[in-house]
Amino acid sequence: MRLNAYLARAGVASRRRADDLIRAGRVRVNGDVGQLNTVVGRHDVVEVDGERVQRQPLSYVLLHKPAGVVTTASDPQGRPTVVELVPHEPRVVPVGRLDVDTTGALVLTNDGDLAHRLAHPRYGVPKVYEAHVVGSPSPDALARLRDGVELEDGMTAPALVRALVQGDRSSRLELTLHEGRKRQVRRMCESVGHPVRGLRRVRYAGLDLEGLEPGEWRELTAAEVGLLKAAVGL
Repeated sequence: MRLNAYLARAGVASRRRADDLIRAGRVRVNGDVGQLNTVVGRHDVVEVDGERVQRQPLSYVLLHKPAGVVTTASDPQGRPTVVELVPHEPRVVPVGRLDVDTTGALVLTNDGDLAHRLAHPRYGVPKVYEAHVVGSPSPDALARLRDGVELEDGMTAPALVRALVQGDRSSRLELTLHEGRKRQVRRMCESVGHPVRGLRRVRYAGLDLEGLEPGEWRELTAAEVGLLKAAVGL
């Protein structure tokens, strides 16, 4: 296991932050200063600032993220974070992000390999959203969302889109995406003339929110973890 992954598994820091610790010379492996390419085995002794760290057991959590909570481990503006909502030991961190005003299914884990693959677009993990939009999208607008729309960062991939409820002033759409750009659903809907009023992710990689109220979380079952790993080739 690479040193940054070991530190992430130990709950010391994210992989990116672990790289910073390694570059700063604050990490030692068997008494020697660790390097970015250092590989850690089961019997190696790893220390950060002179204190020994050890890998934690792998944990997997599903959270029903409420509005007003940021999808980070800490926030410089002092807003509540999803990590604070999940007082879990060992510490888990979010896979990907949901906007602060977006609610719904969010996986948190300390399994760095799984988290990396779930968030990587090459694995096409399905994400299902319900969007409350302004107006009544026409068949042409829905077709454009399905086929892909041009955003400032390029054309979106094909998506599954259907109207759940349509009214003159507002409608509710279901969109299934296999990529995860920043604020993607909001930008897609706005590009076809129907800005989003409210957004909820109802399913993530086949996991739904049954039995979970906003702010509640639960451990994933072994079967659910197995399905997540199978979906990304682990």
